[in-house]
Amino acid sequence: MLFSSCVAFSQGCSDAGFCTMGAMKPDQPFNKKLAIKLRSIEMGFYRGTTPLTPIIYVATLDFNFSLNAKTAFQVKLPYQAVHGQLANTSGVGDISLCITRTLLNTEKFDINFSIGGKIPTNSSDKDAGGYPLPMYYQTSLGTYDFITGISLISRNWLLATGIQHPFNRNDNQFLWEAWKGTSEEGYINLYNQARALKRGTDIMLRVERNWRFSRLNFSLGLLPIYRINNDEITVANGTRSTPKGARGLALSGIFTTGYSFNVKTGVKLLIGHKIIQRDNNPDGLTRELVTTVGYYYRF
Repeated sequence: MLFSSCVAFSQGCSDAGFCTMGAMKPDQPFNKKLAIKLRSIEMGFYRGTTPLTPIIYVATLDFNFSLNAKTAFQVKLPYQAVHGQLANTSGVGDISLCITRTLLNTEKFDINFSIGGKIPTNSSDKDAGGYPLPMYYQTSLGTYDFITGISLISRNWLLATGIQHPFNRNDNQFLWEAWKGTSEEGYINLYNQARALKRGTDIMLRVERNWRFSRLNFSLGLLPIYRINNDEITVANGTRSTPKGARGLALSGIFTTGYSFNVKTGVKLLIGHKIIQRDNNPDGLTRELVTTVGYYYRF
């Protein structure tokens, strides 16, 4: 059942991962007539295009385990591959851990709260023949992140908000000067420098309108993510710098649809399109279009 033609949602909202965790996930089930199984396994593949040549592919295993009737534990294990003009890279992505608790459960709506984090799987310092690569090509953000959020979900609406805060710099070494004299010298300046990147803190809001039928469901939503403080990098002279335009709003429009074969299994499709992007993105998380298809099994 897991080996199916599908795609899982991972960093598809141009964020560092928190809009696919726990209470902040899109297209959450809500059915008071049927008992929703709290344990699930979801497997998939994701494709995201960027403003430059890199195309990002991610295969993800998403495990959810019920600890009791109101509490669930989520683990996300991604494997990421990037194909672009500078290099092709691949490797295990950052591991996401999250606990979600139902604070209020009524016939008309639920309120859920999540707390968790992300663990880096490498230092975000991949290179191509000794030339440091931009963050677009990295399979890890290279930081330990704290994540928390809350959501209200009803039959027709999903409202969620959350915050993600990184605690450390990564070990990325990408500066334009490092590629001087190469055949890519003209192209390399299109990427934002990211040496010793310290990402800013992000706040998200998800507003989603759902149309639910017996087996089929659709949703349309908006996903604004606001970086409340600038990213920081180390420039060529060794000093710390805050790139202009690295804080502010990024806004995506999201469409989802899903079909349930039965109470245990189903498939999902998600399409996300960037409406507003920040001017400067040292973290390389810019996505113009993401396409996501997923298969889940609940038990």
